[in-house]
Amino acid sequence: MDIRHLQYFVEVARLQSFTKAAQSLYITQPTISKMIKNLEEELGVVLFERTGKRIALTDAGSILLTQAQQMVQSFSNMNSSLSELMELKAGHIRIGLPPMVGVTFFPRIIGKFREKYPKITMQLFEHGAKKVEADVGSGELDIGVILLPTNEEKFESFCFLRQNLMLVIPPSHKLANRDEVSLIALKEEPFLLFHEDFTLHDRIIEECEKLGFQPDVVYKSTQWDFISEMVAANLGIALLPEAVCKELDQKRLRVIPLISPIIPWHLAMIWRRDSYLSYATREWIAFAKETLKYVP
Repeated sequence: MDIRHLQYFVEVARLQSFTKAAQSLYITQPTISKMIKNLEEELGVVLFERTGKRIALTDAGSILLTQAQQMVQSFSNMNSSLSELMELKAGHIRIGLPPMVGVTFFPRIIGKFREKYPKITMQLFEHGAKKVEADVGSGELDIGVILLPTNEEKFESFCFLRQNLMLVIPPSHKLANRDEVSLIALKEEPFLLFHEDFTLHDRIIEECEKLGFQPDVVYKSTQWDFISEMVAANLGIALLPEAVCKELDQKRLRVIPLISPIIPWHLAMIWRRDSYLSYATREWIAFAKETLKYVP
């Protein structure tokens, strides 16, 4: 038995298909079938039940899968560590950013990081905070920026920004001359919200429900600038973070502090707890901590 036997076995178990596993590993199906057969003969057990074109793990296969995943991961970690030494601190980082966070904070930071580590490449994924958190948890992303709170048992994190949501309305709105506005005063207003993938979507609805009303959501978007344009067109009101409000056209929009309750917008960078972090990822975390602590 060698590590390839286990890698092939794990891939077949993951995809529940010899054909798909062969395609994923860029080998022929007869090759992967033979490798699994050799593994079964060496261990003296049947690993997969075959019913027509469908396969499923046997009890012995389930036991092996748990151990095989750990061994394959350890082998991968070893190779990653050796590669870092051989490639002189090269690497690749997958980062998830909510759209409004990426535009506001990260272009400058990413530029400085690239100057310091030109051999490290970065791949950015723009999604709502809920999906970013899920993808970091599943390992599809190395690092993510989310809205606190998060699962502290699953993720390590550091908070780099603490702000609140503000009310954004057109200057002609009846509340435009207020110095502050309570959430209950918006009970009859049409709301423009972010899409369900965004944590703010649920957060705003929850706060409204605590006050005994269901917000009248007339439109949802993934883009804060489009939401603000719809507010300017008098199509509804929006609750946006302070950082985003600083980017708005103050002649076309009125920004007012929201009270009773104050809805926090606390941003944090997260990564999986107790998982292997590549050199590139560790350097990014350290660099981001040092740089983002100066964010006002």
